[in-house]
Amino acid sequence: MTGRRILALLLRLGLGGVFVAASVPKILDPAGFSRNVFHYEILPQSLVNLTAITLPWVELLVGLCLILGFRLRGAALVAIGSLVIFLGAMGSALARGLNIDCGCFKTSGTPLGPDRLVGDVVLLVAAVIVYRLSGRGSQSIAHPASSLSAQPTH
Repeated sequence: MTGRRILALLLRLGLGGVFVAASVPKILDPAGFSRNVFHYEILPQSLVNLTAITLPWVELLVGLCLILGFRLRGAALVAIGSLVIFLGAMGSALARGLNIDCGCFKTSGTPLGPDRLVGDVVLLVAAVIVYRLSGRGSQSIAHPASSLSAQPTH
């Protein structure tokens, strides 16, 4: 395995693990996560519960796809989009001086602060690297054998 493959494998497993770990408490406590979403004061009230119910399942699916190497490029792209949205929401809340729980890994007891922005920027960089390394025309970082061309049979 090349250094590039090892890096890609570690990044996708780590990123996938973070997405799975972030999803579980939200899935188990949708009411608590709904309060987190509401306190960001971004979405109309009519979308808060829908977001709180669907977002953790998207996070879980993306995390599992990253871990398993399934639809890797798409999973990395959804991770990138999610992280950009999370960064925007957190930056907006911090800029407006909101004193709220992050809602990142649990539904209470994790205050939103600049450290959360830094953490998500690191995850965003990891997601971009995974996306780039899983690009079309390059070897798959999920399955090393995928770069082998089929031998014609006679």
